[in-house]
Order: sequence, then C-alpha cells, then structure tokens
Amino acid sequence: MPRSSRIVQVTPRVEHTVPVCKIQGEIDASNVDLVFERALACASPEAPGLVLDLTSTSYLDSAGIRILFELARRLRSHRQELRVAAADPSTVRRVLVLTALADVVALHPDVLDAVAAFAPVE
Repeated sequence: MPRSSRIVQVTPRVEHTVPVCKIQGEIDASNVDLVFERALACASPEAPGLVLDLTSTSYLDSAGIRILFELARRLRSHRQELRVAAADPSTVRRVLVLTALADVVALHPDVLDAVAAFAPVE
C-alpha cells in the first residue's frame, strides 16, 4: 500500500536580503525529500545563509531532523550558515535541542531575530 504524503507548505521569501524558507505543517518520511529540495531552492549563493522558519511546523520526525543536519552541512560547504526559527517553547524546538541540532545550528525564537543575527557587526 503506498504511503500517503502529509500536507506541508514550503514558502520562500526574502527578509533584508536574507532568504527565508517557511515550512508549515508536518515534516516526516512521507514528505522529507520534497521539503529538502524546496529548502535548498530557497538558498541564494549571494546570501550569507538561510533562515528556516519552523514556527508553523507542527511535527518533525527523525527523517526531518536528518535533512536539517544535511541542509546545514550543504550550506557550510558553500561558506553559508543555516539559522532556524522555532518558537520557544514548542515541541519542534524541544526536538531540535534533544537531537543536538541546536549544537550545530543557531536557534532563534522568530524569523526577525534569525535574520538580524546575519547583520554585519559594526
């Protein structure tokens, strides 16, 4: 029996020259490849990195965690950073901390905070 894909929306936008990829819904094994592809497409080679907005993500399984580590690795290979916006407290944020993604990727409470972290220090 074919596995049904969970509904997820991936919406790109730009905030102050920084690409932001908003993910709404659930990320699991049924849609993880689509989410990864679309998140990579949000990144820009001219930008310092990418903000992944998980503030509207309601569920994240181990397949989702795996792609976040891979996304961070890919961006680092291009001298870019991945920053994740995940509300505190939230189930998704707790999962990111428990799986040690927070040791690899900066977590922010919202998109504006994550985007501001890319600002050059004067």
